[in-house]
Amino acid sequence: MSQHYAVIIVGGGIVGATAACALAQAGIDVALIDARNPERQWPAKPVDIRVSALTRASQNILQAVGVWPAMQQRGVGAYEHMHVWDAQSSGVLHFDAAETEFPVLGHIVENRVTVASLWDKLETLPAASLICPSTVADLEINSEQAVVHLDNGQALTAELVIAADGRDSALRTMVGIQTAGWEYKQSGLVATVSTEKSHRQTAWQHFLPEGPLAFLPLVNGQCSIVWTLSIARAQHYVNLAEEAFLQELEQALESKLGQVLTVGPRAAFALRFQYAKQYTHERFVLIGDAAHAMHPLAGQGANAGLLDAAAIAELIIKADRLGRPIGSHKLLRRYERWRKGDNLAMMSSMDVINKMYAQQNDVFRQLRGTGMSLINHSGWLKNYFNHYAMGLRDDLPAMASTVS
Repeated sequence: MSQHYAVIIVGGGIVGATAACALAQAGIDVALIDARNPERQWPAKPVDIRVSALTRASQNILQAVGVWPAMQQRGVGAYEHMHVWDAQSSGVLHFDAAETEFPVLGHIVENRVTVASLWDKLETLPAASLICPSTVADLEINSEQAVVHLDNGQALTAELVIAADGRDSALRTMVGIQTAGWEYKQSGLVATVSTEKSHRQTAWQHFLPEGPLAFLPLVNGQCSIVWTLSIARAQHYVNLAEEAFLQELEQALESKLGQVLTVGPRAAFALRFQYAKQYTHERFVLIGDAAHAMHPLAGQGANAGLLDAAAIAELIIKADRLGRPIGSHKLLRRYERWRKGDNLAMMSSMDVINKMYAQQNDVFRQLRGTGMSLINHSGWLKNYFNHYAMGLRDDLPAMASTVS
């Protein structure tokens, strides 16, 4: 006999686990399936090379599901400033939390910190079931229910299945939802570094001809780097001797933080612009990277996914309290209308910025420099971009707009 849940979520990363927490807190029976048990404890070093720049809206969501204090205890790196400059023009931008109503602009957080805190919380919620390590072998959907077949032969049923299983979502393929987009022919090189000078709670971003280089401040005083490069150069830098790589990195940041002293493990991942042509199917919905993948230059991927999680959870909770079906076409279409436009706008903005800074001709250089100078000297424009970057825009899910 199969086990029945109101909702089954596949993918226990930041986005899927957040959706599970929100639903289980509201008393909705939810099963979270993941292929592995995430780590909950780790040595102080090295820092996880996978980090996210979490916005104020994301902080609000994580506060609402009750995990932000645990994340703070494990370690979150606040940043109060953001300094951006263009290698090929005079363009400079500086954002300061003092120009907003908030003490910080955002936080740089190791992904494992967020995931471990969410899973710890889920274990305390009676309505949540953690099924791992386990993978989905097959998915059947009909007008009555969804049936999830696991690799161990077990079958689970639900009114709704939420796919949060990443950019190469297996469940998205199972239901036949197609994607559109393109490869950037770029890779993002990530690593953790130590620098001679303090990062001063500042996120640094230098737009170089091949792509932006970001130094993101960590709570332990180190920086997490995300460097957009051609695929070949990224692989070359991954394999380059440490001393030579440190010299290249220091030069690329124009020694803003003095010498780059050490670097931990390096990795590179291919960058892609990708969106699902539809977010929903019968009794099925996509959230996070399964629905959209964008350029990491502004670190908005995880934040967009958290807004997806908060939106679908809000709609499900409201429907459940009103006694309405949570897997209805009407509810799922409402979610898609709510989130798809905002996601595409963010993705397109990142794409335009990436392409604009890749242009080498003098006209584009002058336009970039003039535009950055205009924003930097306009209080109204800086305030607008500050709030947009912090995720504080119109039509937010209730959890995201709550002031914590």
